Parts: sequence; structure tokens; C-alpha cells
Amino acid sequence: MIRRLTMATNMKRYAGCALAIALAGALPGCIAAGAAAAGAGGGLYFTSRGVESSVNGSPADVERRARAVFAQEGIPITGTQTDNGGAKREIKGNKNGLDITVSMEQQGGVTKTEVMARKNLVEWDKDYAHQLLNKIVTAS
Repeated sequence: MIRRLTMATNMKRYAGCALAIALAGALPGCIAAGAAAAGAGGGLYFTSRGVESSVNGSPADVERRARAVFAQEGIPITGTQTDNGGAKREIKGNKNGLDITVSMEQQGGVTKTEVMARKNLVEWDKDYAHQLLNKIVTAS
């Protein structure tokens, strides 16, 4: 009886280890796919409120691309802000009850860009933010 219990316990351990190894092998591919999907210099990162990436270009260039994406998506611009001589920018819009914000900040030769799509005080639509950021990155 004790032997069966020990053998069953060992089988569970081996199965758990095998699963962990299999998942660990697949993980680098997922990370690479996510970074490639972003098409940006520094990859794509989910934040607590949205999605962020280092985008090639100046803040003015990224803002121009973001405005084009807003127009393409039918998102009316409800506010803009420029600080630090244009090195830090933000545009806001609203679509279907989502408050959308694109924040851009110069960091060397790239622009750190975060896209947020807020549903309410505690909910964020990170999937839509991800779609918007991908369009901003690939816009010309």
C-alpha cells in the first residue's frame, strides 16, 4: 500500500515536471511572437492599464501616426497635451464608451508610447489598446 502511494506521488511529480518543461520550451516562442507582433524597437509590454512599447521616431512623428490611427478607427480627439518642449505628448479620444489615451515620451532615439483604453474606473480594454498600438507602430 505504501509503495503504491509513493509510486502514484512520483508519477504526479514526473507529470508536473514534464508539463513545466513543455511550457518552458513554448514560452520563448510566445515572447518572440509578441515582440515581433509589436514591430517596435523594444518589444511590447502590457502595463497595469494598457500596452507600452518603444516606437521608432520622434514624439511628433508618433503623435502624427497616432492621430492617423484615431481617424482610421473613428475616434474623435477630445484632448491633447504637449510638455517639455514637445518631448512629452498625449492625445485622448472616446469611442463606444472607451476613454482612449496615447502617451508619448522621448527616450533617446525612440519614443516610449503607452496606449490605454479605459472602460470605467477599474476596467481596461488591453486587447483594443494592443490593436491600436500595433497600428501606430506600423503606420507610416
